[in-house]
Amino acid sequence: MNRFPTLDDFRTYRNNLMTAYYAAANNLELENLASVPGGAFYLYRIFYYTADPYGGPPFKGSALQSYEFIKQLEREKDIAVRRGTVKFRGWKVKSRIVQKVSKGTVVQLDRSGIKRNYVQKGVDMRIGLDIATLALKRLVSDVVVVTGDLDMVPAFKLARTEGLRVYVDTMGGMDAEAKLQVHSDRVIG
Repeated sequence: MNRFPTLDDFRTYRNNLMTAYYAAANNLELENLASVPGGAFYLYRIFYYTADPYGGPPFKGSALQSYEFIKQLEREKDIAVRRGTVKFRGWKVKSRIVQKVSKGTVVQLDRSGIKRNYVQKGVDMRIGLDIATLALKRLVSDVVVVTGDLDMVPAFKLARTEGLRVYVDTMGGMDAEAKLQVHSDRVIG
């Protein structure tokens, strides 16, 4: 499911994130940001990583909503959408069933206890390659990454080794925040 139900939700999040980044990069508290002379920074580009819903068009319901959101996002200024793929990886027992079994309850497994298992592929690699390209070609001085994924650590290490400052918004993932904090310059958001 898409984190941003509408394009306006994405724009609001983007603006808030950029404000938080600017404050962090300049060692400012958010409340004091308005008093900074100039108060501007250069945005190279926003890279948005996703995958189209499984199966391809025509889509229905939330898959259609997600697909339409990505199509709108592609037309936004200074945004590049990078797409991975979604693969079907068999069936998975639903978490409520797993919890019952782990407590020792005997459960009769039927259709209602399983779900399709879809896996997004290729997105982490695209993020890592883009961060490496930005770092090695010295296209930017700072990178702001919105992730809770520890697979980004090697890309962060390369970026920092090449002199980039890495800022991370973990979207509230406290477990990831502690681990990513070690490999970034600052956790924001």
